[in-house]
Amino acid sequence: MTNAQGRLQQIPIRVDSPAGSRRQPHQGPWARRVEAVVSRHRNLLDFVHAGMFIGFLALMLVPLFLPLPAEGATFYNNFTLFANFVIWGLWFPLVFVSVIFTGRSWCGVLCPLGASSEWANRVGLKRPIPAWVRWRGTPIVSFVVITVLAQTVGARDYALGIAEVFGLTFVCAILLGLVYGRGAHKRAWCRHMCPIGLMLGVFSRLGAVQFAPKRPRGQDDAYAERGICPTMIDINRKAESRHCIECFRCVNPKARGGLKLLFRRPGTEVANIRQYNPNAAEIWFLFVATGLSLGGFLWLVLPQYQWLRQAVGSWAIDHGRYWIGTSGPAWLMAVHPAAHEVFTWLDFFMIVGFMLGCAAGFGIALTLITAASSWLAGRLGADLHLRGRLVELAYAYMPVAMLSLVIGLGGKLFDALALTGLPGEAIAGIKAALFALSVLWSLQLGFRLLGQQKLAGVRRMVALAPMLAGIALVGVAWSPALFGY
Repeated sequence: MTNAQGRLQQIPIRVDSPAGSRRQPHQGPWARRVEAVVSRHRNLLDFVHAGMFIGFLALMLVPLFLPLPAEGATFYNNFTLFANFVIWGLWFPLVFVSVIFTGRSWCGVLCPLGASSEWANRVGLKRPIPAWVRWRGTPIVSFVVITVLAQTVGARDYALGIAEVFGLTFVCAILLGLVYGRGAHKRAWCRHMCPIGLMLGVFSRLGAVQFAPKRPRGQDDAYAERGICPTMIDINRKAESRHCIECFRCVNPKARGGLKLLFRRPGTEVANIRQYNPNAAEIWFLFVATGLSLGGFLWLVLPQYQWLRQAVGSWAIDHGRYWIGTSGPAWLMAVHPAAHEVFTWLDFFMIVGFMLGCAAGFGIALTLITAASSWLAGRLGADLHLRGRLVELAYAYMPVAMLSLVIGLGGKLFDALALTGLPGEAIAGIKAALFALSVLWSLQLGFRLLGQQKLAGVRRMVALAPMLAGIALVGVAWSPALFGY
């Protein structure tokens, strides 16, 4: 190597370099320290996974053998309520927030489902992963099924519902590991079917953590079922963050190859999404997941839903469909006479229909609004074709969508604040402040994405205007959760 080449390799490169390049920033001392510590103790992860597996089993199964909580009980003095709070008040919202700071570290370091799938793969059939599993829509279908089932069985309120939803995902993860994955440490479940992993993967693009190849080869992420990576990443061609579970198997500070840990400004990958393989499947998931989760919240609080339910029920009775007023199986819907809650087939079909309707309506509305911004950007001189501009700009919704999910579906976290004596107005103010920050972040990302599309100055602001309506739509739709108390 010449002296000039040696000096060139030492020059730090900005990660937000012009579109089309894939240069990585200089690795700082903190990243090297984290690499050294985790690599030295990586063999302890099996014990961490085993502890998390036992802990989750306890949260799922122990409440099944306990009586219903007494009136006035709280998670401070009742294990059933404690387990519910840990899952829906701590784990669910905080695991989302964690991706901003540590990426998908939950998946590789703590998640018992992924670990179970990998343990099963060690003794499984090791068959090639088929096309239907690798289809990009598979995790979206998985997310829709699990989210709707969680609502109909009352997983947010009843121990039986929690056990069914998480037990089903455990079984699916283990079965997939037993059958598919060519290698002894593969996680087909984490890469292709996990509904939580899909969400964390998409939102990890906002994160401050990146793993980059020391010896990059090629321009796009590639699939490598026989490689070292448990989620089938060709590590020398890795670019995007969404499939990396941060297991550190490919990180060795002393090796010349493999991956290296980098820290970056949160939102960098989204602001430069053209360099990191944007795709329409992620956008559909982002829009549909927001609408589906919104529907799962609104049916509980909207009086219009109750009016619609009454109208549908009256029509069915008038036409002799009396079965619609009977209860169904407990594995499909909430049947808890002791708690004075028994869902009927009417409730089941109304909840499912309402949630799917919200998902479709919200997805279409946000797509049309983003298309309007993309069309306007094209008229103002932006590059790419309409579909390419639309996919890129849609990533700007990620901060506001993620925080809406955290605040709306992680409401038990804010319920805990109420138990500390904090006034309801103050809790609503905290939610509003957090949401306002996410709105500003989304707008900033939209502004930068339009800059990547070669717009500048006033033209950028004009093209961004329709997206303000989309962000406002998200805020108005979630307002009962954001500002109610």
